[in-house]
Amino acid sequence: MENPPPGETSKSSTGLDENIAALLSYIFGWVSGLVFFLIEKNSRFVRFHAMQSLILSGGFGIIMFILWFVAIFLSLIVGYASNLLGSLIWLLGMLLISVISLGVLIGWVMCLVKAFNKEYFKLPFIGNYAEKFSAK
Repeated sequence: MENPPPGETSKSSTGLDENIAALLSYIFGWVSGLVFFLIEKNSRFVRFHAMQSLILSGGFGIIMFILWFVAIFLSLIVGYASNLLGSLIWLLGMLLISVISLGVLIGWVMCLVKAFNKEYFKLPFIGNYAEKFSAK
């Protein structure tokens, strides 16, 4: 995908500048991503960022739910045998959740900045899917 020429601001079908619409698609996570993906008809740039927001925040929510559930389940099961081991599993699960959350936060901020600066920025793993789905 190519960046628009410097200084050129194009409008999306929402009436907003493309970079503002792309930035707003990240603000409320998967909700704003879904809204902008569904209402944007013309701008591939906005659709790309909206889909990337949808995949990033939706996937993050699903992964966090699964990790939280597994951490609780394992700590309860193992906790019956050994309170210390159950607590250790719980702490490791929470550490993993914290590290993933920090990574997603950094990626989210980078996406906000890149969208505002009118740049296509593909996150690892997610960006290729967003590009594929936004081209339709």
